[in-house]
Amino acid sequence: MDGFCNEGNIKEAMRVLNLLYQQSIEIGLPRYCKLMKVIGEVAAKEEAKLIHNHLMKTELYSEITVQNKVLEMYLKCGLISEAHDLFGTIPARNLTSWDTMIVGLAENGYGEDAIDVFTEFKKAGGRPDGQMFLGVFYACSTLCDINEGMLHFESMSKVFGITPSMDHYVGVVKMLGSTGYLDEAFEFIENMPLEPSIDVWETLMNLCRIHGNLETGEVCANIVALLDPSRLDIESKAGLLQKQYLGQKPFGVLNNVRQYMAGDTSHTDNDKIYAHLKALGVHMKESGYIPELRFALLNVDDESKATALLAHGMKLACIAHLLNSPARTQLRIFQNHSHRVCVDCHNALKIISKIVGRRIIAQSCGRFHHVKEGVCSCNDFWP
Repeated sequence: MDGFCNEGNIKEAMRVLNLLYQQSIEIGLPRYCKLMKVIGEVAAKEEAKLIHNHLMKTELYSEITVQNKVLEMYLKCGLISEAHDLFGTIPARNLTSWDTMIVGLAENGYGEDAIDVFTEFKKAGGRPDGQMFLGVFYACSTLCDINEGMLHFESMSKVFGITPSMDHYVGVVKMLGSTGYLDEAFEFIENMPLEPSIDVWETLMNLCRIHGNLETGEVCANIVALLDPSRLDIESKAGLLQKQYLGQKPFGVLNNVRQYMAGDTSHTDNDKIYAHLKALGVHMKESGYIPELRFALLNVDDESKATALLAHGMKLACIAHLLNSPARTQLRIFQNHSHRVCVDCHNALKIISKIVGRRIIAQSCGRFHHVKEGVCSCNDFWP
């Protein structure tokens, strides 16, 4: 079973698990944890429910550590309802339980729910730790509520006696920058009581690039270049090649995926995909789609840029899934975790969801975007 987990072959790993269970062979916690980790990474929804059912029949399930791992797996899979149900039934929730729920809800775009859980935790007399505040900052960014986020940041030291770490400063910069408050983020960095790390400057640099603030972005880039030139080189190249992963079934099972890159023409159904993409592109424009030409990293005319944008990997993956899945089923797309979904693809997914009447779940940088009827759970702001 371990070998199949290492390969990402969830189906075979689950088959072995069933065989062991049928033969009454005891399965240790490390194996369960390994399998749950892989299931969460590929958001295999049905397998997540199956392994939960397996665990509930064992003595291991009485341990809070195991219940927290199941909770984390559900949230990684985007199974919000199941996560809420499980969280409500955990009899003795510990700090990890609350941390997991808050961070998981925020990563799925449910910022308001995450803040509600944080409020419930404090009302119950709990004292948050540093990890919990990272989830709170994330939640505030999804809500575009920097005022509440900064109040929580101040409360860390003033109310709870927690000295902010560099991760917290990065989290606040992400919160400010992702919601468009780039100048405030820069000022926040300048007023830090300790020397900002390269991660802080790199975070703001990338957010400036995303929001088109080239002036501040260049300042950050110069600082990054001074601190570690190799980091700037890697980031400069990142985003030119994006890999998208498409589950051929409603669940993103790793051993049943197709891989798409921008402008990809390597697949057997290539002609069909591009023909459908071209036809859908007409409907998209009629529905208000305007190509974000600034995200076409090519020195060509605007028409060529628009064509290149239409062939971004995430759009190709979406079209391929439309062609290879039953009508009205949800579409699940997984993007390489090192890249954030580009604004143009994000806009396109919203319009496509409205045109085809499908729910689209796109995973990018560990964050889920739940798109339905033209609206995304991230409210068009995401770190």
